[in-house]
Amino acid sequence: MAAATRENVLEALSRVIDPASGQSVIKAGLIQGLVLREGHVGFSVEVPPARGPQAEPLRKAAEDAVAALPGILSVTAVLTAHQDPAGGSAHGPGISRAARADAAPHAPPKAMGIPGVTHIIAVASGKGGVGKSTVAVNLALGLSQLGFKTGLLDADIYGPSVPRLLDIREKPKSRDGKVLEPIEKLGLKVMSIGFLIKEDEPMIWRGPMVMSALSQMLADVAWAPLDVLVVDMPPGTGDAQLTIAQRVPLKGAVIVSTPQDLALIDARKGLAMFRKTQVPVLGIVENMSVFICPHCGEASHIFGHGGARATAEELGVPFLGEIPLVPAIRETSDAGTPIVALAPDSPEALAFLALARAVAGKLAEPVRAAPRIVVE
Repeated sequence: MAAATRENVLEALSRVIDPASGQSVIKAGLIQGLVLREGHVGFSVEVPPARGPQAEPLRKAAEDAVAALPGILSVTAVLTAHQDPAGGSAHGPGISRAARADAAPHAPPKAMGIPGVTHIIAVASGKGGVGKSTVAVNLALGLSQLGFKTGLLDADIYGPSVPRLLDIREKPKSRDGKVLEPIEKLGLKVMSIGFLIKEDEPMIWRGPMVMSALSQMLADVAWAPLDVLVVDMPPGTGDAQLTIAQRVPLKGAVIVSTPQDLALIDARKGLAMFRKTQVPVLGIVENMSVFICPHCGEASHIFGHGGARATAEELGVPFLGEIPLVPAIRETSDAGTPIVALAPDSPEALAFLALARAVAGKLAEPVRAAPRIVVE
């Protein structure tokens, strides 16, 4: 079966007529952010805000038209609505700032859990470069080794790291063209936008498309059954973090920081964001806590030491432990064989397993309801 091309997709969409304009959705400029990767298609149908959810049949028609093409494995079509500051509809490259179709323009989206998933944990940081994804992957593997059925969601749309950290190169499949099957690796169920794009391909998406993609990776993936889903959050405190906090009842968040003052300032911001969205902070973990020379075994505190512990005590949250800065963690991560999986009895892996035990101890506590977030 020949692979579908971008031209095939555009031709199929050109046969879908927008009832409001009488033109095809292509001529009407309603299709934005079209992505085609090895049989998997994603795009948004962008309509004026006044049409809102009433345009859902048009979205479905566009999705069905593409899904009917030979060689198409899955289609993700998102309905968006955007109004520019002057009050008109904006159509530019990429996905415009939008509200999801299942919500009124200024109403918070409906909170929901994930069927068959008992607990959802966010691993977050206030800034990039602190090793958050490495911690998330090894934490997920540690929970799996403790007997939990564990999944891992890479929620960093702009900089997905999980495909490299787990050396996953295959594409997710879909049995019905709607729900994606997660990739299974090292006992984990894993999903990442990085599975659908080239490693060096930039995601030039605006906030609403990112929020829609995250919502779909939470709801439209066959996660069940899982005891815990670990979400590797993007760094910072923006749309993606709010979307996840709003869409699912997070059990709590693990904040990752290095000991240095600059990282701790941003870690405080991340902690404050979760508190404002009523997400429990399970604790802070200090990554790259101490460098151990692989030749002489001498310890060196390159980024300082103890800053995360002191911050946790000051802010009244648990301190979850220290992860050393050693070549073995970097080497195994780059090779796609995380240290917890490759050498579970090593001192480095035991540090991650201690973190996993600390997090596991929080899972018996009551689950919160997802909050309503209103931006004033």
